[in-house]
Amino acid sequence: METLTFDLTEAYPVPATLVAQYRRDGHILLRGVVPPAEVGHYRELVRDILAQRAKVRSIRVSPEVSMPLFHQTANVWEQNEEVRSLVFSRRLARLAAVLMGVERVRLYHDEALLKEPGGAPTPWHKDHYNWPLSTHHTIKLWLALGDIHLNMGVMRFASGTHRAGQFPEVSPSYEADELFKRIIHDHNMPVMSYAMKAGDASFHSGDLLHAALANESEERREALAIIYYEDGTRIMTTNHEHRRRDLEEFFPGVRPGDVAEGAMHPLLYSRED
Repeated sequence: METLTFDLTEAYPVPATLVAQYRRDGHILLRGVVPPAEVGHYRELVRDILAQRAKVRSIRVSPEVSMPLFHQTANVWEQNEEVRSLVFSRRLARLAAVLMGVERVRLYHDEALLKEPGGAPTPWHKDHYNWPLSTHHTIKLWLALGDIHLNMGVMRFASGTHRAGQFPEVSPSYEADELFKRIIHDHNMPVMSYAMKAGDASFHSGDLLHAALANESEERREALAIIYYEDGTRIMTTNHEHRRRDLEEFFPGVRPGDVAEGAMHPLLYSRED
């Protein structure tokens, strides 16, 4: 495939009203963050990496049965220099910093995500449940690599739940999904989904309750997620196996209380620069 060079340094303007909306709701959709011609190029690169490395992410429905949710691989940036330029881009990292209201952000990791036609719904969960990061300043960018219609397994965001205290820390499961559904219903929490064009990006707080519908279309839902956190964050004392696994995989050799940094977690944006 031909190697192309795109300028990913130019700032994407975000009005103060949208920043306020993100902080109120815990999620936001920004249109055309990556131009369609550029995102189409990255889509092909990510597809190739997924074909070689993707693992099926499943969830247990019963003690004997697991159900596939999507195909996933992490740290795609390590596999391709052009994808690295996208994941490390100042434009995207600046958006994460502006929305969170922090001076500097580091990369946690990226995730290439593919939900096949017929892919099962992803239950309600909070991403920070898995992350051993002692901060609420975490955010996930979810970049649509192709058009994503409402029947293709779109994300669902429970607005304001990043500020709510009604949710116990439980592992993602369909039992937990039923619990969270009841809480959302009982507290009349608004739920939002976005149809997306290729190059659109949603952002959501790591503390926001979210889910995804089943992919009822005949098309693949393709996305690249990038997770950021505030520079200077420390590693928390891991209190369950999910965080211990993430600590071992993404922060090898780092211990609770240490600053969360290293070669795998470069500083991607500093307001001072």
